[in-house]
Amino acid sequence: MDTQKLKQLKGRSLLTWLDFTSEEIRLFLDFSKQVKAEKNEKKQRFKGQTLAMLFEKRSTRTRCAFETAFGEEGGHPVFLSTDDIQLGAKESIEDTARVLGRMFNAIQFRGFKQSTVKTLADYSGAPVYNGLTDLFHPTQALADVLTLEENFGDCQGKKLVFIGDGRNNVARSLLVICSKLGVNFSIIAPPALSPDAELLTLCNLIAKEHGADVRVSADLDEVAGADAVYTDVWVSMGEEAKKAERVSLLSPYQVNQSLMDKTARKDTIFLHCLPAVKGEEVTAEVIDGTQSRAWDQAENRKWTIKAIMLATLAE
Repeated sequence: MDTQKLKQLKGRSLLTWLDFTSEEIRLFLDFSKQVKAEKNEKKQRFKGQTLAMLFEKRSTRTRCAFETAFGEEGGHPVFLSTDDIQLGAKESIEDTARVLGRMFNAIQFRGFKQSTVKTLADYSGAPVYNGLTDLFHPTQALADVLTLEENFGDCQGKKLVFIGDGRNNVARSLLVICSKLGVNFSIIAPPALSPDAELLTLCNLIAKEHGADVRVSADLDEVAGADAVYTDVWVSMGEEAKKAERVSLLSPYQVNQSLMDKTARKDTIFLHCLPAVKGEEVTAEVIDGTQSRAWDQAENRKWTIKAIMLATLAE
């Protein structure tokens, strides 16, 4: 790995992959592979450093990935929920950012508004990592591409198909990162749950620059030839009141073995960011079956997150 190139990432925040060039994303991806290969080496590269971990939304993979990645490198991660600090309550987000930036080397935020993570980055003076907002989930998307490359080699020209709610943060983040890396990306969703036109138009232009296609369809036959089929829960956090509506809309889009067979490929893999509701967006047969790489994805959250923090924070 060219450490000189990695230095260009020092001090950067990760709010969305729209803020990075394809070359910079590739640096993160290749460094993630190196970090994973060195996972048994204890290098203590965050020794003496601290990470503030702000959570408005509960988490398994995001919290565990950030805490273990930072802690096993000798750093001290501090978990802070909305029950612990005055995040936008009795204290403005700007003021919280100013204080945390003076006490911590970096900040992770997982919550609702994209504007919150941007404000933290604007006012803290420290690298800020988006662990999930309603609009984007960039650390998940990098782990997804790493998993794709572990199975098929260079992701450029490969076909990734996302099925389900095409407006959610995972679909939006995949739309961005695939466009930047030249991955042919399709979203299969009912028209009411298609991605927003502005982001889709932008990503179409980016994808063309990198020799890839972006497609949105309601037709399940779009999975034909896919290297990977991806789905997510039908009801995102904060939208629980819409469960009946979403189940009605998305039941025809369940990923089951019949749908996986539509790829006409035996080596197609299945991806899911988890947690999964087995029997809704995916059957147990698929997610627990031989084509599933959901557990590799979950592990890869740690290595990609560690690589992101090392590249932007460590000496």
